[in-house]
Amino acid sequence: MFNRPIKNRIALYYILTTGILVFVAFFVIYNMVKFSVYQHVDTDIDSEVQKHMTEISVHYGEIKIVHEEEWREREHNTLDVNPVFVQFTDVNGKIFEKSPNLKNHTIKLNKNVEDRVLFDSQLDHHKIRQIQIPIFENDDKIGYLIVAMSLEDAMLVMNNLLFVLEIAYPTILLLLFLIARYIAGRSIRPIQNVIATSDTISKDNLNARIQLPQNKDEIYILTQTINNLLDRIENAVEREKQFTSDASHELRTPLAVIKGTLEVLSRKPRTVDEYNQKIAYCIQEVDRINKMVDQLLLLARLENQKQSLNLQKISLNNAISECLSRFDERILSRKIQIKEHYSQNIEVVSDFYFLSIILNNIISNALKYTPEGGEVSFYMQTQPQEIHLIIQDNGMGIAADELQKIFNSFYRTKSTLDLIEIKGNGLGLSIVKRLSDVLGIQVMVDSKVNHGTRFCLIFPLEN
Repeated sequence: MFNRPIKNRIALYYILTTGILVFVAFFVIYNMVKFSVYQHVDTDIDSEVQKHMTEISVHYGEIKIVHEEEWREREHNTLDVNPVFVQFTDVNGKIFEKSPNLKNHTIKLNKNVEDRVLFDSQLDHHKIRQIQIPIFENDDKIGYLIVAMSLEDAMLVMNNLLFVLEIAYPTILLLLFLIARYIAGRSIRPIQNVIATSDTISKDNLNARIQLPQNKDEIYILTQTINNLLDRIENAVEREKQFTSDASHELRTPLAVIKGTLEVLSRKPRTVDEYNQKIAYCIQEVDRINKMVDQLLLLARLENQKQSLNLQKISLNNAISECLSRFDERILSRKIQIKEHYSQNIEVVSDFYFLSIILNNIISNALKYTPEGGEVSFYMQTQPQEIHLIIQDNGMGIAADELQKIFNSFYRTKSTLDLIEIKGNGLGLSIVKRLSDVLGIQVMVDSKVNHGTRFCLIFPLEN
């Protein structure tokens, strides 16, 4: 059943439910008509009983009809549409008198049925409805008045009704199935459009989108969700292509440098100092490749899997001090002043490892692009619902049109590309942005060329 088209399944489920309801309705109709027909017959029989009980007299154990000749002339001489049969018997069933329309037939006295109870019986193989009324004389039962009425017309009505219902039931179900199937087909037509459009989408055609239906119903929401998913997939594929292209380019450059240096060394014998100098240079490039690969692996982890965070209370003061200790040599050699504008210890709830990477990359950039003798300042501010950590330098700064691009992978500002002595691959701030999103930290940056850069990390205040 589950391999059938969805419109057939919807129609089938609808018919199963409707079929039960229609069956119950037909059952009720049939029994109500049957009850009404029987009630009509029973009323006629009761009326006949009352009339005939007034036309008899009892004398010394004998039942006699008053004005018998007149009764015979007017009473049930012919077979009417619904003939009524009258018969008088003693307690043993011996007949005293009967209506002329019975002719040679007699109504059987059924002693197993209670008196004055209507029941179905047979007369010459025809179905009748009869009642047995006892006749008393001085509290002694001396006979019965038996009144019966033919049920042939009633049964004909019931049989015709049953025939009509038996024909109408499957016909109605078939019509309802076809109508439900047609309506279901029209209802799921947008889904067929979704399927048709989805079949045309491939890795080389990710810009195709599904047309939104006019009615803003569940199918509209489904279509919108699929289009949003396609947007995210297209963006992810484009980022992957760009990332792969940039990564191959960035890795190719140091490899080409190493290859060129080794080729130069192999052309002729060199002095020990020249060998040492070139080998040290190659080692420096290899270290650069290693660092880049580590950063690429970290970005891949952040992009392709959900991170499990080890959240804990962290002292921002201690995290900053620990990070600065890694750059002691650089700070001292370049005589950079570190200014910490906070006195109290401030704690945040975060992942220590990821937070250390964020601080390390921002502080590394601040020290890298701050001129010799410059300064890097740290500020911490507690707001009602958040904590601000500000890292500010007075370095070369970033142009306004480049601020939105600095978090892209492998992006380096134009001013840093001209500085040969400053090494970098443009991955640090991209990692900062990804980790900040994971930790729920908002990153804001403000910068002016030749006046420095100011990074602000906004931590949500945990209760």
